[in-house]
Amino acid sequence: MQDNLILQQRDAAVNWHPYTQMKTTETIPIVSGRGAYLFDAAGRRYIDAISSWWVTLHGHAHPYIAGQVATQLNTLEQVIFAGFTHPKAIELSERLLGLLPANQQKVFYSDNGSTAVEVAVKMCIQYYANLGLPKTKILAFKNGYHGDTFGTMSLSERNTWTAPFAQQLFEVIYIEVPDRTNIEQVKASIDLHASEAICFIYEPLVQGAAGMLMHEAQYLNLLLNHCRSKNILLIQDEIFVGFGRTGSLFAADQLDCTPDLMCFSKGLTGGTMPMGITTATNAIYNAFLSDEKSKAFFHGHSFTANPLACTAALASLDLLLSSDTQEKINSICTRHKTFVQHFQSAKAIARQCGTILAVEITTGESSYFNALQPYLYHYFLERNIIIRPLGNIIYLVPPYCISAEDLDYIYATIMELIDKI
Repeated sequence: MQDNLILQQRDAAVNWHPYTQMKTTETIPIVSGRGAYLFDAAGRRYIDAISSWWVTLHGHAHPYIAGQVATQLNTLEQVIFAGFTHPKAIELSERLLGLLPANQQKVFYSDNGSTAVEVAVKMCIQYYANLGLPKTKILAFKNGYHGDTFGTMSLSERNTWTAPFAQQLFEVIYIEVPDRTNIEQVKASIDLHASEAICFIYEPLVQGAAGMLMHEAQYLNLLLNHCRSKNILLIQDEIFVGFGRTGSLFAADQLDCTPDLMCFSKGLTGGTMPMGITTATNAIYNAFLSDEKSKAFFHGHSFTANPLACTAALASLDLLLSSDTQEKINSICTRHKTFVQHFQSAKAIARQCGTILAVEITTGESSYFNALQPYLYHYFLERNIIIRPLGNIIYLVPPYCISAEDLDYIYATIMELIDKI
């Protein structure tokens, strides 16, 4: 316990943590991980039920990924990607494009989800500028979340998180998520802005940070095809839902309308290190080809296509595409589905999409700042389960290596909690 305390004191003296009120929060020092588990300095074991912010696909300290990265570390750790390339970036782009919709033809590397989205929006804006077409509006879903940079805050739902910056955010037209009851009205709202609309950005099937809000592929397809008919570019944000989270490799596999650009991060490297990717069609790419240097895409950062991150991503893909991992994903999907089907409580609502499970406690208020959130967080933590509730919403996004026994323990703990409320 003393080791934990010492690390907590050292941490409090120097570190400022994300999404954290530092005056009231006590951090937990994690010193190691293995598979679905994390261990603190006192040796206490926790089940990482949220894959450490939705990134750790295959579990912690996976020996295959670690081995591949170690080999690359002794070969080439970094090279400037402006005017140079390297084998791992070429191979990763080739393999990823081979898994995506056929219209995705080019890969642009960045360093995280927010910048992958920023890149996509900048590409759309400059695409029309390069073509000399005056368009000014951007469309996005209500309740969306796309990141924390100024550009991605502008695209996301305006709330308490973004309130201090409201005067610095650019205008976005927000539309409802389509369902059986409103699809025609949503299409009509698109029509009002179609002539000026540059692009529409959306989280397919699951709006993660909004509380794991889920919508049906059938109605999203109708909306996307309608946008396509109006010449509105489509940006599909698969940062959270990509790499198996929805039960298919990508949410795109459940949709028949292919986007113009796609954004990836989080599970891209199996949670090993930061990386972002934006893919685009040749039509987008070709609009930047010119004898005029000013029409090039001027965006980048020092670690673009970092060889170590590319290597981790390639290793993660090897694991993801293996029959063993696919069986594990199917098992999690089935177990979640069974839990939801048998779930009965007047105090909560359960929903599921692939490996994502959410249980919303009925409080009459869905908000990150819901008073129930601290209680829920500590309830699970006391039972050695790491779950970071979104207000009154408990959710599971487990690493694919989680055992059936651990899932059953988490399900039982959820039901015990609901009985207590």
